[in-house]
Amino acid sequence: MGETTLIELKKIKVFHRKTLVINGADLKVNKGEFVYLIGKTGSGKSSILKALYKEVDITQGEGKIIDFDLIKMKNRHIPKLRKQLGIVFQDFQLLPDRSVLENLLFVMKATGWKDRKAMTDHAKLILEQVNLPGIESKHPHQLSGGQQQKVVIARAMINSPKIILADEPTGNLDPQSSQEIMNLLTAISKGGTAIIMATHDMDIVKQYPGRILKCVNGILTNCD
Repeated sequence: MGETTLIELKKIKVFHRKTLVINGADLKVNKGEFVYLIGKTGSGKSSILKALYKEVDITQGEGKIIDFDLIKMKNRHIPKLRKQLGIVFQDFQLLPDRSVLENLLFVMKATGWKDRKAMTDHAKLILEQVNLPGIESKHPHQLSGGQQQKVVIARAMINSPKIILADEPTGNLDPQSSQEIMNLLTAISKGGTAIIMATHDMDIVKQYPGRILKCVNGILTNCD
């Protein structure tokens, strides 16, 4: 991989419960690129993202992400990989019994941060960057869907990742909140972070330009 290439998959195969879900897909993503994965439910979009953050195993082909070999890497190295990735889920996956600040600190502790004051200051700064200043003491249920997704993006950005993997990040949001999330993700990609986003929403794809890859029967094809 070259200096700017962050992801390179070649002819990968992935199984889910003995069913072949990715059948020979290729993918190359460079620093700062915005890449959409489109396709029907069950076409393999989410499985590609899961293969990239090592939630599912690649059983055939070649797979490299940042400095990690997805085929050969040991399980003990998965946390080190995920520290360099940001992951944004459709259903937020925030801890409901903790404040926004505690949700962010939880991730920071898990990725090796130690100094409580430095952690708190950094978390507040990231919340300002996603246009949510002063909400650190609120709990997820006190926030709108759009605000919760901004917290999820803040959580994804906490360790200045090289790549953000977003799985239907606007799937549960109203149009205005969706636009706010897309404006954020676009700004993040312009800062040099690569974004790979699985989506059904073709209006968003038209409105926010990026490279479009269509997933059909577990194979990726360019739509440009």
